[in-house]
Amino acid sequence: MKSFSFFTIVLLCLAILLIDITAFYWLQSITGLIESSFLSISINALFWIFTVGLIVSILVLKVTLDGISPIKKQLLISWFYGLAILSFVPKLIFVIIISVLYFTNFIFADNKSLIVVPIIGLFSGFLPFFVILYGILKAKFRFKIHYHTIKFKLLPKSFSGLTIVQISDLHLGSFNYRYKKLESAIEKINHLKPDYIFITGDLVNNFAWELRGWQTVFNKLESKKGKYAILGNHDYGDYSQWQNEEDKQENFEAIKQFYKTTGFKLLLNDAEVIKKHNEQIAIIGVENWGKPPFKQYGDLKKACNTVNHIPFKILLSHDPIHWEEEVKDKTNIALTFSGHTHGMQAAFQYKNLQWSPIKYKFKHWAGLYKHNAQYLYVNRGLGWLGFPARIGMRPEITYIELKTKP
Repeated sequence: MKSFSFFTIVLLCLAILLIDITAFYWLQSITGLIESSFLSISINALFWIFTVGLIVSILVLKVTLDGISPIKKQLLISWFYGLAILSFVPKLIFVIIISVLYFTNFIFADNKSLIVVPIIGLFSGFLPFFVILYGILKAKFRFKIHYHTIKFKLLPKSFSGLTIVQISDLHLGSFNYRYKKLESAIEKINHLKPDYIFITGDLVNNFAWELRGWQTVFNKLESKKGKYAILGNHDYGDYSQWQNEEDKQENFEAIKQFYKTTGFKLLLNDAEVIKKHNEQIAIIGVENWGKPPFKQYGDLKKACNTVNHIPFKILLSHDPIHWEEEVKDKTNIALTFSGHTHGMQAAFQYKNLQWSPIKYKFKHWAGLYKHNAQYLYVNRGLGWLGFPARIGMRPEITYIELKTKP
């Protein structure tokens, strides 16, 4: 999880305060309609108690962060992040809507409109509040299966009907050892009875200790033929301060060992050949490859060295930018599985229409993409990081069936 400077935190608190002052100004147009002065004063008092409490807590947390244990630090940062968003976004929308209604003559200026405007403004604030609250409390655990069938000319006939389940970006530290929350996802995966299970990186937020107790849960994952995994940018411990390089390496080795003990083949710039009825396909896995500031541990050329002669290849690469930069039009890799974006954990989706602010950073950010005969699938992530919610972007289990195109 990215660390912000004290100056940045102060600016964030000032932004919260500015929006709250404006929201409080418009709130008076609503509390003024309440006949009970006690109720009106109580609402105003609660408004400022929450605002001041939130700002002070954020500042105190930042100052005392170094003295807090890593487990508590990770949990507190996530929840204060959630509280800040839960407070800031609804008030911002409330301020914008009610300001527009008052200053653009959107509603005729009569006595009735003086009542209607505050009501609409209040509704515009409460609606996103409850949407975000639902995302925090419920939606992040509502695992959704996305089904796809993809046809390839180069897929050997022996492998037609091959099924793959992909999960990605579990960020197990964010679950705070709530094992049962993830067990429902495990049950959904096992019910699909896939041939292969792929994990495409970011198993943890930063630390190997986040994996404590999860071995029992992961041992329940069942596949008919094999389980493969790669590393994501958070699996290297690059976002934490270490006393020495040895501690960082020990953390890294423990994460790799977890995959081994739970039956996953970890592909580190490596490939594996799958044979069936004298036909072959290749599963390739690269270490994390991203544009700066993300480090480029991945070496696609090295990973493909032993499988260049195999016509049909599947690639596991955490960051979808890698597909754009090194895979598409530059290799004959048929299908790439990625994650990383989380779909920003917030989006608007309706049937085939989907939109998220993350699209301005990532060209490929959620779902299936095609370029000529090459495909990319970007998993929306199973966990969460930072903002402890999912809004219009439910955690994903991907189920893909491969077919031979006649």
